[in-house]
Amino acid sequence: MSVEIWTILLVSLSFIGYLYIGWQSRVKESAGFFVAGRGVPPIANGAATAADWMSAASFISMAGLISFLGYDGSIYLMGWTGGYVLLALLLAPYLRKFGKYTVPDFVGDRYYSNVARLVAVVAAVFVSMTYVAGQMRGVGIVFSRFLQVDVSTGVIIGMVIVGFFSVLGGMKGITWTQVAQYGVLIIAYLIPAIAIAMLLTGNPIPQLAFPFSDIVPKLNQIQVDLGFQEYTKPFVNKSMLDVLFTTIALMVGTAGLPHVIVRFYTVPDVRAARYSAGWALLFIAILYTSAPALATFARYNLIDSLHNQTIQEIHQLDWVNKWENTKLLTFEDKNGDGRIQLTPDKATSEIGIDPDIIVLSTPEVAKLAPWVIGLVATGGLAAALSTASGLLLVISSAVAHDIYYRIINPGASESLRVMVGRIMVGFAIAIAGYFGINPPGFVAQVVAFAFGLAAASFFPVIILGIFDKRTNREGAIAGMLVGLIFTISYIAGVKFYGMSPWFFGVSAEGIGTLGMAINFVVTWVVSRLTPPPPLEIQEMVEELRTPGGEPLASSSH
Repeated sequence: MSVEIWTILLVSLSFIGYLYIGWQSRVKESAGFFVAGRGVPPIANGAATAADWMSAASFISMAGLISFLGYDGSIYLMGWTGGYVLLALLLAPYLRKFGKYTVPDFVGDRYYSNVARLVAVVAAVFVSMTYVAGQMRGVGIVFSRFLQVDVSTGVIIGMVIVGFFSVLGGMKGITWTQVAQYGVLIIAYLIPAIAIAMLLTGNPIPQLAFPFSDIVPKLNQIQVDLGFQEYTKPFVNKSMLDVLFTTIALMVGTAGLPHVIVRFYTVPDVRAARYSAGWALLFIAILYTSAPALATFARYNLIDSLHNQTIQEIHQLDWVNKWENTKLLTFEDKNGDGRIQLTPDKATSEIGIDPDIIVLSTPEVAKLAPWVIGLVATGGLAAALSTASGLLLVISSAVAHDIYYRIINPGASESLRVMVGRIMVGFAIAIAGYFGINPPGFVAQVVAFAFGLAAASFFPVIILGIFDKRTNREGAIAGMLVGLIFTISYIAGVKFYGMSPWFFGVSAEGIGTLGMAINFVVTWVVSRLTPPPPLEIQEMVEELRTPGGEPLASSSH
């Protein structure tokens, strides 16, 4: 059986599984639609959080970026795991105790103001849209390779499937589907990682094969011979300051990401919130510790298979022809010697590789069995779909719950609210699909912008909202606006209007850290210059940090 048949078979089977689960857990009332009726056990919630969290960026794109950036790619590893610890310790338990559905809900109630709520909704939608666009692009890449269609058709197929899930089951359908998706995703990531580790080093555990084999020194030598810097040499592609800023932006952005925070509202109590964060971190670490190994082995393997081969030899490789059709892998014999060379200089290099294909092409380059290749594609889709559906729910609940129900029509019935939520999912998918077809960068880079925006808008307001009772609505609104506007304008300037990164060369991915610092200062100063929050709010903040007791909001819901 060919790779394509296996892929279609495995993808269809997994989709039928997801649909069955989604259908089994369809919901009627809004607590089930938005937060799974608050009855999900911690280990399941941990697996679901991990699937939600490990998006197409983690699965498809992260190892690819590490294999291109070398040492500097570790910003993604540190940022996207470190942020999780921050979330589990500083935010998850308190927000669970607060007992609301969404981040804008917390902001609106803690800062007793619908303006603050509205600013938070705008930020949540902005962050989630940026993020979904990256997922849609990931889905498009998978479909374009395995169905041999172009990327835009792939994106449209993905839109239909994601929409079906989110609209049907709401959060409950998504939670149990995501538990299944985590299983598919981790198996699909580990099999090729283990196989290629065996192939190159004879050690089946990628986490051990990476530090204890000779592949890294060999790769360093090859890199130097080809005129690149050593693979493990630090600060080649990014300055030290930029590495620091980007890592912090990714960490703090993680802790402020609306679709991950919502996860902690789906467990029965505060203790379960901490436990599920622990499980999630374990489940995430399994993939994240394999990634640098996979990245290194994949790079070694690619250079080994392609560099200095003749055009004829290269085109005897079946996978080369298939990936060439997607336009993500290109060859051009520029110096006319009949062989293909990889060089550090874009102008003379004869091989063009899109980082997003590294993980997906690895099993083919390593000549693994066709079903493994199909499995990896299935895993990539599981990763993208699970995250996309979580994000779409954030967008729909932000509009249906935070704007429609809380501001426009407080008397809306359950069924009306769920319907508004479903209509919003439809809108969100259409916009996300558009950006998936015309993306402003690689999958993981598009996603990194979302983190910068989350860091600059939500994190300071949530932290100060929990730990500083003097912070008031004027401060919060001013801080969020200044942080968000500064960060968006810097990113847009550097990425789209050719502005040079004027803040000590910090890239658009890392500027969220500065945005966050500005937000903290503005919020703090403005809060001190304006009247303190009402007494009942100050008492609520005191109560929030006292362990034990019922979730505060259970009285009003």
